[in-house]
Amino acid sequence: MAERRVTVGWAEGLHARPASIFVRAATALGVPVTIAKPNGTPVNAASMLAVMTLGAHHGDEVVLTSEAEADTADPALERLARLVQGGLDALPPC
Repeated sequence: MAERRVTVGWAEGLHARPASIFVRAATALGVPVTIAKPNGTPVNAASMLAVMTLGAHHGDEVVLTSEAEADTADPALERLARLVQGGLDALPPC
């Protein structure tokens, strides 16, 4: 299992548009990933409703986890961690 703890950098937190961008990125990775607040119940990172119900605000810590093999999970979690921390600046160029 791979895990990353990150601080939410989006000014809006993981709500509405940021949550949508995060969920699209998680879905595109094709790797099962969960997201949770520390000591909270993990939810599917590819589910818009689940991510929004976390109530993750700017400055909150979240935990990204994947049960996939390390060579697959580590790059996926790193990409999502950069997105959560840096907001739109972490998106790859189109």
